[in-house]
Amino acid sequence: MAFSLTSEQSAELEQIVARYPVKQAACIPLLHLCQRANGNWISDEVILFVAEQLNLSPSHVTGVVSFYSLLNEKPPGKHQVWVCRTLSCALRGSEAILKHCEKRLGIKSGETTSDGNVTLRTAECLASCGSAPMLQIDEKYHENLTVERLDTLLESLRSEPKGTP
Repeated sequence: MAFSLTSEQSAELEQIVARYPVKQAACIPLLHLCQRANGNWISDEVILFVAEQLNLSPSHVTGVVSFYSLLNEKPPGKHQVWVCRTLSCALRGSEAILKHCEKRLGIKSGETTSDGNVTLRTAECLASCGSAPMLQIDEKYHENLTVERLDTLLESLRSEPKGTP
């Protein structure tokens, strides 16, 4: 089934493309728009759609998708947990935070729980070095983490709607 946008999303697409003197420059913003429209992931149909809209090859768009970690190549869990692993976080215990997440969730980084509720990932830097260690759940930062706080956060993912822990 071919991917398409709603009329409102199509208007947003036109606004995005109009911001750039070269269509190719709109690739990442357009991918983000289409990802939101497609259940938070980039399917093969989305790649073909974006390639057609921007007069790019599907392989070019695939290369962009595979390079950027915020573009999902497969459907993520209901919640996305990103553990920061930059130097500041590493020095303050991010490795223990990641290992605890993996143990509690029963998955490794890059995987999704069998119930589809949580995808665990690492990020090179989430720009919160002064409050390390930290992680991001959906779009919310959780800083100065302890294992006890982490347990509370992970437990909240079982009952809270997306984006609210």
